[in-house]
Amino acid sequence: MFLRQLPQAACSLVKSFPARALLHIMPAAVRALLCGALLLLTLNPAAAQQSPTEFRVIALQAGIHLIQAEIGTNPSERERGLMFREKLGPNQGMAFLFDQLAIHCMWMKNTYLPLSVAFLSEDGTILNIEDMKPRTEDSHCAEKPARYALEMNLGWFAKRGIKAGGRILGLPKG
Repeated sequence: MFLRQLPQAACSLVKSFPARALLHIMPAAVRALLCGALLLLTLNPAAAQQSPTEFRVIALQAGIHLIQAEIGTNPSERERGLMFREKLGPNQGMAFLFDQLAIHCMWMKNTYLPLSVAFLSEDGTILNIEDMKPRTEDSHCAEKPARYALEMNLGWFAKRGIKAGGRILGLPKG
């Protein structure tokens, strides 16, 4: 019911004051496009919340395993991370390069995928690995000061026998 009312409300907004003053000079095609755009946003609320972000992809290596990781290097990219994603390839992940060596924490707000996160030292040594449930605000933190974090599908590290003390190669220097 609510979704049916929103497009009508959005289109009536175009006809409301002060937009009414522009109505006579706004072509019908423009009004239709505006109503259509508002309709799409109401039908897909996730699309309204996210802006298209293209992360740089880097190649990482964990033992014999190759990883294609998107990388977040600034605060907005790190905050966005894998939010709103509905799938992740078997050897795809998200690496986070932090500005400072510190105890960093991750959460899963607006993240639809269950993930495992490895916190890494400056040389790529795995400090600890945490499993994270989707759509939660629980904190998952590095046990020691970390420079990087690497998120992969839930269980990715365990299935490959990758544990604390292992190394991830190919991380960019900050």
